[in-house]
Amino acid sequence: MRHHAKIPVSWLVLCVVAALALARLPLTAQNTGRPAAAVEKGGEDEYGPYEVVPNWPQPLSKEWTWGRTGGVWAVSPDRVLVLQTGEIPLPLPKRPPNSGLWGAGIPTYSAVDYPGTRHTNQFLVFDRAGALLGSQDQWKDLWVHPHSIKMNPYDPEHHIWALDGRSGSGECAHQVWKFTNDLKTVVMTLGEHKVQGTDDRHFGGPTDLAFLPNGDFLVADGYRNSRVVRFDKNGKYLSEFGSKGSGPGQFQTVHGITVDSRGRIYVADRSNRRIQVFDPSGKFIEIWPNIQFPDDIAITEDADGEHLWMADGDTSRFVKYDLNGKLVYQWGAFGTQPGRFWGIHRFHVDSEGNLYTAEVYGGRAQKFRPKKGADPKHLIGPFLGFGKKRK
Repeated sequence: MRHHAKIPVSWLVLCVVAALALARLPLTAQNTGRPAAAVEKGGEDEYGPYEVVPNWPQPLSKEWTWGRTGGVWAVSPDRVLVLQTGEIPLPLPKRPPNSGLWGAGIPTYSAVDYPGTRHTNQFLVFDRAGALLGSQDQWKDLWVHPHSIKMNPYDPEHHIWALDGRSGSGECAHQVWKFTNDLKTVVMTLGEHKVQGTDDRHFGGPTDLAFLPNGDFLVADGYRNSRVVRFDKNGKYLSEFGSKGSGPGQFQTVHGITVDSRGRIYVADRSNRRIQVFDPSGKFIEIWPNIQFPDDIAITEDADGEHLWMADGDTSRFVKYDLNGKLVYQWGAFGTQPGRFWGIHRFHVDSEGNLYTAEVYGGRAQKFRPKKGADPKHLIGPFLGFGKKRK
């Protein structure tokens, strides 16, 4: 009869503990057999799938620099439009070495009414290297507080639109303009210069535009009014929805607007800290709550389908949602260093996937290119309707 050696219970316990510990080890090069370079460690994803393009745009001059930068739009990678309130004088006062938090006493070089601002070089055109191609100063009498630039993906003539709006903190033009693509002619003006109103011919601080396939367009009106106004392709008033308040279908600062492929309308209800969703007729559908400061929103054609991207001017982050309001991905960090943000106001992407941003407190436009090997699902896709049309 053969006798088997007895294994002490203590050894069995030790083996079980070791096995459990191994099961919980992180996947490193030591325990996977993969090269160390293939395993990412640390990091906070503050730049997401992008890297900032240095020195874009190039300095305007040795004596003046960027003011509050409200709008940006890439007509193409070689023609990028930037809208700012004006230039501010150099040298700038030094910022504290510790950036701290938004609103913590850091000089807002460019937010609103910066001392010494000169109202020139407000509507600018840059090439892919950031070189200034031209300044549209022939239109400087239009601007009071330039806010946004947009284009209509369904327009075969590729007109360029701009808005001038502001809160009750100061003056604005209360107007919307439609320019020819070469910016030589204004072909439509909506609103009356510096006259606020709530009727079908006036605005109260308009902020943004969205376009529909049939030629109609929506104006987010906006800072002082609390409504979305619909016009036909010729600028004829059709309808409106919304009122001031915090209930469903009410607004406190209508700061951004976009439309998905189903015709659903998404509104950045900024001061209520939410996004609201409406059907094509303006009937309320739902609220996406707990969004700190939704400055800009866009429906995009991403690698994994249609989504809504939001730029948050408070948290300094880009946030991706599915069309049911579920958070999918986010990235970004506060700061004045290149690649960080302070008051993201507007954003756009060109046909090569480069991202452009405009900051009202940071006082600048920035350009980002996708990192090599970036997850395509994390990149901001073409704005809806522009995916295969602008090359």
